[in-house]
Amino acid sequence: MGVERPVPLRPGQTGARSQLLERSHHLTALRAAKTWASGPHGGVLVMLGGEAGGGKTALVRRFCAEPGVGRVLWGACDPLFTPRPLGPFVDIAQELGGDLLELVQSGARPHQVAAAMTRDTRATPGTIVVCEDLHWADEATLDVLSLLGRRIESIPALVIATYRDDELDRVHPLRRLLGELRGPNSIRRLTTEPLTPGAVRSLAEPHGLDAGALHRATGGNPFFVTEVIAAREGSRGDGQGDGRGDGRGEIPATVREAVLARAARLSDPAAAVVEALSVALPHCELWLLDALEPTPAGGLAECLSSGIVEVVPGGVAFRHELARIAIEESLSPHRRLALHRGATEALAAAPPGAVDPTRLAYHAEAAGDTAAVLRFAPAAAGHAASIGAHREAAAQYERALRFAAGQPAAARATLLERLSHECYLTDQMRASVAALEQAIDHWRTAGDERRLGAALSQLARRLWCGGHSAESAAAGSEALSLLERLPPGPELALAYGIAAATCLNEERFDETLSWGSRALELAEDLGDRPVIAYCLNNLGTMELLAGRPAGLARLARSLALAEEAGLEDHVGRVFIHLGWAMTRTRAYDLAPWLDRGLEACEDLGLEAWKLYLMAYRARFHLDAGRWDAAAADAEFVLRSAQSVPLLRILALVVLALVRARRGEERQWPPLEEALALLSGQDELQYSAPVALARAEVAWLNGRCAAVEAATGDVLALAVDRGASWVTGELAWLRRLAGVREVVPGVVEPYAAQLAGDGAAAAAGWTRLGCPYDAALALVESEDESSLRVALAEFQRLGARPAAAIVSRRLREHGVRDVPRGPRSTTRNNPARLTRREAEVLALVQQGSSNAEIAARLYVSERTVHHHVSAILRKLGVDSRGKAVSEAARLGLTPDGAASA
Repeated sequence: MGVERPVPLRPGQTGARSQLLERSHHLTALRAAKTWASGPHGGVLVMLGGEAGGGKTALVRRFCAEPGVGRVLWGACDPLFTPRPLGPFVDIAQELGGDLLELVQSGARPHQVAAAMTRDTRATPGTIVVCEDLHWADEATLDVLSLLGRRIESIPALVIATYRDDELDRVHPLRRLLGELRGPNSIRRLTTEPLTPGAVRSLAEPHGLDAGALHRATGGNPFFVTEVIAAREGSRGDGQGDGRGDGRGEIPATVREAVLARAARLSDPAAAVVEALSVALPHCELWLLDALEPTPAGGLAECLSSGIVEVVPGGVAFRHELARIAIEESLSPHRRLALHRGATEALAAAPPGAVDPTRLAYHAEAAGDTAAVLRFAPAAAGHAASIGAHREAAAQYERALRFAAGQPAAARATLLERLSHECYLTDQMRASVAALEQAIDHWRTAGDERRLGAALSQLARRLWCGGHSAESAAAGSEALSLLERLPPGPELALAYGIAAATCLNEERFDETLSWGSRALELAEDLGDRPVIAYCLNNLGTMELLAGRPAGLARLARSLALAEEAGLEDHVGRVFIHLGWAMTRTRAYDLAPWLDRGLEACEDLGLEAWKLYLMAYRARFHLDAGRWDAAAADAEFVLRSAQSVPLLRILALVVLALVRARRGEERQWPPLEEALALLSGQDELQYSAPVALARAEVAWLNGRCAAVEAATGDVLALAVDRGASWVTGELAWLRRLAGVREVVPGVVEPYAAQLAGDGAAAAAGWTRLGCPYDAALALVESEDESSLRVALAEFQRLGARPAAAIVSRRLREHGVRDVPRGPRSTTRNNPARLTRREAEVLALVQQGSSNAEIAARLYVSERTVHHHVSAILRKLGVDSRGKAVSEAARLGLTPDGAASA
């Protein structure tokens, strides 16, 4: 990497036109991405990471300043304690105006903002969209970027997103986004590394500084290096800051001293301006600066000339967040308080809609203004929730509660209920329960039995989701007892609905329909749409689990009502219950609902709901024989799920089964964790997945005696609940382990294979799209041809333990020519293609027809047709074009495929 020397800057320059040190290959990569996005291939999303001060902003500015680069739309996230919802897209909207501005001002959802951005870039191909500092992004911003990233190949734009890669903990929402974004050409990643000692030497030596000491002190961070040099020489630095910083992190003493040394050379008016700007986030409008510092004109000009601050769209801001922090931390407590009070008063006096309530809440808290916090924090929470930024909404309610100690009990309870709801939507179940329990205490103090009963009903829902079934039932029972003493109202209808949901979770069919019908009748009399949607969901889910297709119509009606009324959690609940019923009954004709649900939950910011759908999709992939995809989804859920035991159980059993079916190591640890999570849970949806997985893994490992012990109690429960699919699978696994028994209530295809008709059962499983189960249905067969079919399918799937079991049975039947498993080249191929299939795929990627491939490989066209069909099946696609795309995603290039 070559070192480029900086060009001296004129007063007022930002460094965008300077040359950059050790960033040549970054510029080359950005130019290549721009070229690709300008061609017929579709757009590119570049994720640019690096530490604070690593030169991310300077790099992007340098690139965007190059001749002929075209239109640039620029927005940034901000280091507020609670981020501005849709921060960078609000910046862009203010620049563009028109439809996008109207959308963000009206509280548009992420999918609407993404659609508007897509329309705009399609109208102006070649646009560059820059989103800075995603480590501070709110949920809605990340949702928009996720949607743009998933559709980037159809968007003729280059999107550049910068973030601090050293600021992301394991569960940071951005880390999840980074894991989801994939695409060999459409999604690209860059990192700005620290400067090498040689680069620091080229900067330090002209100023007489010890280059080695400077590199050790700064770690090669470009911003730190240039600030130290600027302080030493009384000059500016070369502008390699990244434009924003942590806002709460520790600033190296060297940099703090360098920043303060530069500020000390300013005149008193300029120093006052710098101090005022240090509290204004994300930037300071000129009218706000006038309010904070009445005569700033001359001082502002001096600040701009000094290079400490710069002009940005809408006002002025520090060139680097670390410099702002250093100045803000140097303020006396009295001065800081006065500035925040002035900002609160000035922003509150702005016309309605002109100022984001998030900023007002931030300044009000910093000013210690209780009345202002209680006015603006709930408004900011409502705004955040309305666009799907539910974590930010929860943070705003927490801010309000910090100032609500002197408020009446009812007011505190209302804030706590709202906080609980936002935590519930974002997989923060412990916090949700804790807030609601406090709200209940306040309602008891206030003596409001109706609100107390309603809060207890909600607590029952939260407790069940958090894995506390007994406590959930107790809360629901208390709610009913209270509310039935009062005149009927929406609260009682919901309590009846909660009772139905409790029975649904226990899979008690008659009780679910009884409570659900009573709740639905009252809700319809009252015209209470949320409870109507809730009850339709309970009834429809129970019917689907019981094998009654009419349940789908109830769920569809529930979804329509929820979408029409904007009932976000009810929308998500429909999709996760469809996932539950679909995977339980292998009704994979409903699989398109999964993709629809994932998109809806992402648009609405429903984190926990999205994770449920990914867990059910993992099971779908497992049953369909797509085990890499199943493991990937399960691992994502395990990385992300925080406080919902059922979510982890669903993912853990899929991961264990993938490993066990392939004969890999570490099969039992996920099952041991899942078993531990069953403590205190007796619902079938908890216990059945664990028992089934433990039984199958034990059988695959030859531990047949363990199968009966792992399944006996759960089988009895499944029979009692009429759960015919669970009953059938348990009975079959017990049969494989040598347990002979008559089990009532078994559904097809299990009934056929338990009756000894493996061929009919296998045909049924094939129709359902479950190849592993189809092969498993033939394992007990006495027919050699059936066993050969099972062996071939197990070998195709890479199910080595099951294949070994069938091979032994064939040998026990006297078969000598038992087929061997796939060659090592096939096992090592990402799609498990044979050598010949890899050769055919390479020719398909080159655009060859079946006839051309046949001539090239000296085989018949019919043979090529069979190979192509096998390739499509293994890649999980239904067309040659999709096969080419999937092969590229897996890294199967024509050369690589041909040599696999």
